[in-house]
Amino acid sequence: MAKTKLVYFFGNKKAEGNADMRAELGGKGANLAEMTNIGVPVPPGFTISTDVCKMYYDNDRKYPKELYSDVATNLAKLERAFGKKLGAEDDPLLVSVRSGAASSMPGMMDTILNLGLNDKSVLGLAKKTNNPRFAWDAYRRFIQMFGDVAMGVPHEEFEKILSEAKARAGKKLDNELDTSELQEIVAKYKALYQKTTGTEFPQDPEKQMWHAINAVFGSWMNARAIKYRELNNIKGLKGTAVTVMAMVFGNMGNDSGTGVCFSRSPSTGENKFFGEYLINAQGEDVVAGIRTPEEISQLKKDNPKIYDELIKIRNNLEKHYHDMQDMEFTVQQGKLYMLQCRNGKRTGPAAVKMAVDMVGEKLITKEEAILRVEADQIDQLLHPMIDKDAAKQAGVIASGLNASPGAGCGKIVFTADEAEKLAKAGEKVLLVRKETSPDDIAGMAAAQGILTATGGRTSHAAVVARQMGKPCVSGVEAIQFSNGAITVNGKSYKQGEWLTIDGSTGNVYAGQIPTKEPQITGDFGTFMKWCDEIRNGSVRKVGKSTIKGFGVRANADQPDQAQAAFNFGAEGVGLCRTEHMFFDPAKLVYFQAMIASDTTAAREKALAKIMPLQKKDFSGIFDAMKGKPVIIRFLDPPLHEFIPKDEEGTRKVQQVLKEEGIDVSVETLTARFNSLKEFNPMLGHRGCRLTITYPEIYKMQTEAVTLAAIECKKRGISVRPMIMIPIVCEPTELATIRNECEAVITKIEKESGMKVAIEIGTMIEVPRAALLSGEIAKVADFYSFGSNDLTQLTFGFSRDDAGKFLDAYYHRNILGDDPFKTLDEKGVGKLMDMAVTAAREVKPEMHIGICGEHGGDPATIDFCYRVGLDYVSCSPYRVPIARLSAAQAVIRAAKAKKAAAKKTAAKKAPAKKPAVKTVKKAAQKKVAAKATKKAPAKKAAAKKPAATKTAKKAKK
Repeated sequence: MAKTKLVYFFGNKKAEGNADMRAELGGKGANLAEMTNIGVPVPPGFTISTDVCKMYYDNDRKYPKELYSDVATNLAKLERAFGKKLGAEDDPLLVSVRSGAASSMPGMMDTILNLGLNDKSVLGLAKKTNNPRFAWDAYRRFIQMFGDVAMGVPHEEFEKILSEAKARAGKKLDNELDTSELQEIVAKYKALYQKTTGTEFPQDPEKQMWHAINAVFGSWMNARAIKYRELNNIKGLKGTAVTVMAMVFGNMGNDSGTGVCFSRSPSTGENKFFGEYLINAQGEDVVAGIRTPEEISQLKKDNPKIYDELIKIRNNLEKHYHDMQDMEFTVQQGKLYMLQCRNGKRTGPAAVKMAVDMVGEKLITKEEAILRVEADQIDQLLHPMIDKDAAKQAGVIASGLNASPGAGCGKIVFTADEAEKLAKAGEKVLLVRKETSPDDIAGMAAAQGILTATGGRTSHAAVVARQMGKPCVSGVEAIQFSNGAITVNGKSYKQGEWLTIDGSTGNVYAGQIPTKEPQITGDFGTFMKWCDEIRNGSVRKVGKSTIKGFGVRANADQPDQAQAAFNFGAEGVGLCRTEHMFFDPAKLVYFQAMIASDTTAAREKALAKIMPLQKKDFSGIFDAMKGKPVIIRFLDPPLHEFIPKDEEGTRKVQQVLKEEGIDVSVETLTARFNSLKEFNPMLGHRGCRLTITYPEIYKMQTEAVTLAAIECKKRGISVRPMIMIPIVCEPTELATIRNECEAVITKIEKESGMKVAIEIGTMIEVPRAALLSGEIAKVADFYSFGSNDLTQLTFGFSRDDAGKFLDAYYHRNILGDDPFKTLDEKGVGKLMDMAVTAAREVKPEMHIGICGEHGGDPATIDFCYRVGLDYVSCSPYRVPIARLSAAQAVIRAAKAKKAAAKKTAAKKAPAKKPAVKTVKKAAQKKVAAKATKKAPAKKAAAKKPAATKTAKKAKK
């Protein structure tokens, strides 16, 4: 078995890694290697692989023995490449030690800069650069980062010393401090370090380096990194890599600087160079938001040579990676270095615009564009936006930078902990901070939006907000913090008061500003059209069935929901839950009267009052769907869910019954209602069991559906009604109910003189139904998987109670995902696969879909395509997400099929002829070699050693 390589070097325009090695080198290490290979100016360094991180945690936080020698070897290579020695007293090499996992986790893990400085090398650096202020500033920064990150010295204690020093000197910014003031700060930092750790600040550069490496590997399992992976569903990674790279300095004077830039706007997607920079600063000053930076366009005026070079690199990297690039750079005394590039995080609107633009620029294909946009990014485009008219009336109280688009409205909170706590209690909160840090990740996720007083569009707050799809306004200098409140232009706002931010404009408003619903137009409309072309053009061969297209329908119970679904691109209603209609006050009391009746005649009278109202509901949905299929699930919940909640409600039922000539006391009604309560209603008297007991319920619903369909047809509206019977577990159950429904349909058709095609099918939501699918299919026109109940019954978990214990299952790695959010392929999925196969054996053209909550989950949609479902159905506002996910499923399946075919072809391919030629050639050389031996005087004899060697190979 080959030995695992642990350390990879890059430098002098050559690297041992490349962009395809993200799993081993992390995103940062892989891209540094790639940039080095293509000639981008990158400081030399080496990357310790993610395999080491895995070994570190698998082996009780101990490294493999060979790592120490491998690091020493690569450090020596780095020193030779840069022409300096780590921590040398006269001209020291300083390095940064950075994290980098295969999936980008901005700011979540640790970094240490300026490593290699000590009490002696700081003097050498000051002398070599002829810039003592720079040297002592670098040492100050190093002690603070090293102490905080590697040794646990509280960051705020360092900040306190720094703030006091600036206050004494009467200075506002860090870069205004002079050399003597920085030397005083360094002395106090070292004293704090010794007091906190019990040891002096380490002077040995290699010991510093190993402490830093330990800290970065340790940060893989810090609380914020774990939370970030949980929030972003990042799983299956080995860990982080560690990159040790030569330092270059942006804080060496006004000919130096640092910045973060994007090849396109990560906020809007506009093809415009976007970024920020600071003169005489280091990278963390930009990212941390300590100072509000200049826009990158200003660099064109300040230093046109560097700007032009940066533009050239920006263009080359985007063409090389075929994606928008997020880049970090440093200018050291007029020389540009690139410190990082990666595919940039972006908002939903930006992701869609970039995808559409890049197809137009022939940078990527439509298929690549579709795979590039994530479901969560589409979700962002569906968020409400600020109503401009209402905003004008309210008036802007302050403005900042439009860091991440969208409307964010909530009660002011000042800490991440408070945001998380109040959000869990159901409050909408707005996180207001001077600047955010990686430790705020959970609070940022809980907030409706983020508002900061400092920082730019590339600050931590902005970058993380864009990735989360949260609105963010940063750099609002008008905000002043004091005593648990903020002051904005003279007016005070306390915690708990409402503010609204518009991340698209950077405006801040007092109170709650109304919002408007989004529209699928422009680039969004173009992109969704591509998704529809891909999924509707798909063809699958599953068993005996040929399935054309992959549809997306919506779960809609009311006409307005059906209209919203249609507007979002739904191709029909996959689930219309009729029980929601019964909760309408106009219907509820009559349904309660039906429940309370003890004769068929009385029940039919009560239901007759409901029928016209239900018919009107169905008619409205048919109108909205404009001829698209509408699957109507007949009454499903147990009857006790409909009983009156109090005596007043019971008296209203008594009055309805009295009007029908039925005299019954409140006490009798109460007793009758109480008798309906069940120990386990989910498995009780519900669904098709209700109509087996009370056939008149589904008969009334069938009448309403049929009459609504005929009414629509009379008005020239095309209809495709489909009746779905819930909770079937026995073929005869469905056959019995089907006969009763068809009798009603036939009767109405005869009376009206009009025919209407109504399909009758069932939900597969009981494991026994899945097992008997081949039998049930004989009496069903279609299936729809009710995945919520099928999951409950397969796992034996109550969906309403599982939240009490499922977290423990995730934390102990028993379950990877919430089975009520992402379908369990191994268990529930296996039942579905069996049911689909059995049904299609009986009816190859049978239409089968899914209508549970899983129908809007991207991973579940992918499974549904693979298992052979015709469509998925989800809530109206998830329809665009489902359209994207369905298209992605089609593309991934096609890729997998192509790869499998290629692999099969490679296995079947006969031995290549060139191999035979090589043997013949070797034999010819063997003869030639013998001939050479017989004629030593000829010139060919000079080649005897080579010929002899070849001949020996031929003999083998």
